[in-house]
Amino acid sequence: MPQRRQDASQQVRGRRDECLPELRNQSKNHAKFGSAVLPPKSFIPVAAPVIGDLELKYVTDAVRSGWVSSIGPYLERFERGFAAFCGARHGIAVCNGTVAIHLALRALGVGPGDEVIVPNLTFAATAHAVLETGAEPVFVDASPESWCLDPVATARALSPKTRAIIPVHLYGHPADMTALAGLATEHGLHLVEDAAEAHGARVGVSRVGALGTVGAFSFYGNKLMTTGEGGMLVTNDDALAERIRFLKDHGMSKERRYFHTELAFNYRMTNVQAALGVAQLEQVERFLEQKRRIIQWYRQRLSSRTDVQLNPSLDGYENAYWMASVVLGAKVPLARDAVASMLKAAGIDTRPFFVPMTELPHLSRYRAVGVEGPGCPVAARLGSRGLNLPSGCSLSEADVDRVCEALVQALSLPVQ
Repeated sequence: MPQRRQDASQQVRGRRDECLPELRNQSKNHAKFGSAVLPPKSFIPVAAPVIGDLELKYVTDAVRSGWVSSIGPYLERFERGFAAFCGARHGIAVCNGTVAIHLALRALGVGPGDEVIVPNLTFAATAHAVLETGAEPVFVDASPESWCLDPVATARALSPKTRAIIPVHLYGHPADMTALAGLATEHGLHLVEDAAEAHGARVGVSRVGALGTVGAFSFYGNKLMTTGEGGMLVTNDDALAERIRFLKDHGMSKERRYFHTELAFNYRMTNVQAALGVAQLEQVERFLEQKRRIIQWYRQRLSSRTDVQLNPSLDGYENAYWMASVVLGAKVPLARDAVASMLKAAGIDTRPFFVPMTELPHLSRYRAVGVEGPGCPVAARLGSRGLNLPSGCSLSEADVDRVCEALVQALSLPVQ
């Protein structure tokens, strides 16, 4: 699951006002992708939203219409359009990606006494959503090939208490949905896709999100497409969609206003946010194309190196490349954080991989399962050696040149 905090460094935040004049002089590549809110060209952020005239037009229209809260035409357009994009019958917009997962689990009846399979390598919100239902997460190791939930370890982790599996399509690469769907069918489990980082990724010809029981997306500011904060659930299950809509709106009866039949909360998205989402959705294929272009630039410069592993790209899968990522090899003399510090000194923002869930103090007591025994060695290695590089759609090839030059220089330095 994605981080929910601002990814730019304090240097970016502190210099935002002073850099506004420079924003008017973006490179041709930046102009092509709208007015991304970026700091000066001397600093390369790890991610930044692409916001242009179309977004301004739709948001202005929503505000002027008076439909600024949780009802309005842009909400309907966004839900229909995003569901169609994913190949699903239903799209239900919510206020963020974290509540999307919680709402999905709640609607499926997951609760106290249940266990839910969660990747050990994910953003903490995936596990927190499980705990909010009263169920317990069981943390499972990552596949070294995909960086996602390992199906063999998942099979080992199942118990009579298991109620659901949450595959996370980490950094844009889909999990092994064929194997995981087989396990879910065999054992009568729900398959809840955490697709927060994988808008547009595919397994075969099918896009993620509608491959399981229900799929959860995030539209946080650093995602492929954004509504500032926001999320979406997609499903082909009519009854489940109706249940989700009921629970996201205080559990209020459709027949009798202000009559509530069970505990529920306000998880709604606003029409203004949805207006931003509609504009972003109309450009999503262009964004995906630019992500593929960016990862190709990185591959051209780094794929010959034996000391870094780039994003997986497995046969039969289409990675959405939310983040251009590298995993440092065991022979790299510098620690990952030291490499990140060197890049920061060169004016390049990076982001470490997620800390494995079992390394977080409040989650360390929960069961962890690997392919061959307890513990999650692959997640531990990836979590300590992985680094996300600048990946925003406004990135130019010259920016990638600069990032790779600084990275290669850092990798070449001996330990002092």
